[in-house]
Order: sequence, then C-alpha cells, then structure tokens
Amino acid sequence: MALIAGPTASGKSALALRLAEMTGGIIINADASQVYKDLRIVSARPSAEEESRAPHRLFGHLDGATACSAAQWAAEAKAEISAAHAQARLPILVGGTGMYLRTLLEGIAPVPEIDPAIRTAVRALPLTEARAYLLAEDPEAAARLDANDSTRIARALEVVRSTGRPIRDWQADLVGGIGQQIRLVPVVLLPPRAWLYERCGRRFAAMLDADGIAEVEALMARNLDPDLPVMRAIGVPDIAAFLSGALSRDAAIEQGQTATRQYAKRQFTWFRNQPPTEWLRFNDELDNVKIDELAIILRDTALTY
Repeated sequence: MALIAGPTASGKSALALRLAEMTGGIIINADASQVYKDLRIVSARPSAEEESRAPHRLFGHLDGATACSAAQWAAEAKAEISAAHAQARLPILVGGTGMYLRTLLEGIAPVPEIDPAIRTAVRALPLTEARAYLLAEDPEAAARLDANDSTRIARALEVVRSTGRPIRDWQADLVGGIGQQIRLVPVVLLPPRAWLYERCGRRFAAMLDADGIAEVEALMARNLDPDLPVMRAIGVPDIAAFLSGALSRDAAIEQGQTATRQYAKRQFTWFRNQPPTEWLRFNDELDNVKIDELAIILRDTALTY
C-alpha cells in the first residue's frame, strides 16, 4: 500500500492521481473534511474530472449531518484497502488527517460505550468549565491537551467519568491497527513553508470566486448543528460569516487564509515529528517534473516491495 501524507496544499492529490495513473491503483481518501459530499470546493476535494481519471474511494461519501469519527473512517478504509488488494490493484492512501492515519495503522483505544447521560452532560459544558473539571479528574490529559481543543477535552472528560480510567490508560492498549499486517510505502510531503502558505492563501481566495460560497450557503440553509465537523471545517466559518454579513468579503478572505495557514502549520509540525523516522520525507516544492519523479519512485518501490 502506498501512503501520501502531508499538510493541506502540499500537492498530495496531484501526486496520488499521477501514481494511480501509472499503476492502475485506487486512491483512498484520508482527509477528514473530504469525506463529506457537501464540501468539494471548500475541502479542495478532487474535481469530477480528476475523479474520472482513476478510481477514488471515501471521497464525498457522507452527508454533512453525520459526524465521521476516526474509528468509522478506519473501518471503511480497511474495507477499501482489502477490496483493492482483492482486485490486485495498489491502494493509494492520501490525506492530511493524522488521527485518521494513526488510528488505521496503530489501532484505537478499546474504550467502552460512553454512558449517554454523561456524554450529554459533558458536551453541554462550556469549554472553560469542561477544562476545569478535567484538571481535577484527569490532570495529565488536561496538561497535555490544547486548552482550546473542545472536542478532545470533552472526550477525555467523558471517558474518565464513564469508565473511571483516564483516556491515556485506554490509549496504551490499542487494538485493530493494520500497520504490522501490510507492506507500506509512505511519503510525507513537507515543502518549503513560504511556498506552502502562498498556495494556501491562493486556494482560499479562489474558493470565494468559485462555488465555495454556494457550498456554504447550502450548508447554512440546512440549519445543521454548528458543532458538526462539516460546519467547523477550515474555511466554512469564514465564508459563513461573510454570507451572514458579519465579515466583509476582504475580511473573510483574510480570516480564512489565516485559518488555512495555521491549519497547515499544525499539520506540518505533526507530520514532521510524529510519523516513524524511516518514512520518506520530501522537502521540495512539487511541480509536474517532481510529481512524475516521485510517482516513479513510489511506483517502483510499491510494485517490487
């Protein structure tokens, strides 16, 4: 299996498509926003023309009203990888959601079902209160987690309250990972940051000149829960603020570009430090020539592994 990972706008999709064309492989999405059918433009999902050039799986297959978890995605990815192998085709995993990739390869903590009453109570807490409770009930998790990461803070709090054990205890006993069962040929794209950030800014500005506004307008018309992942995806809050009149067009572009660059920075840091040191890191800008060169390296390694 080939794996192409890295921050947003680093060139992952172009490389995956070239590799698929060279090998007859199947591209499998590993980006948390690109699973939603509602966000082709805003999530920079492959275009319909690009999808016609090679099989694409787990792209735009979920409705935005559904919150996709890492565990759900990993189960779906395992099925798609097995299906590709059954057809003697190369699975090409591509994406920038580190939690998805880690869950697939390393497994997931076997946390029991959370008591619904506890979950409801925890998710209703303001972030400051949830973090204060977590400091008292699981100080290790509170110290480790970003103070503004409401999702993970709530998760850690509901786990310790429902199971009586800190979430780190559960995470020490992962199950279901396929990292030891497959032959993995990975590459992490870590291009120069100035080049990456310029692409991030240009991409977001283009969203407001294309169909990105219409996508977010359609989401807003559905009155979905604002805490759903699709509503918090990078770019959606900024375009929504423009549509509601809270931001001018220029301010929305500036705010969205900043959010995109900050997200890319977090991804860059994660992929630089978290994957195994033996994974290939590619630090150049990706142009068509380098895409071909890198695709050939991946093809030759994957098909002769």
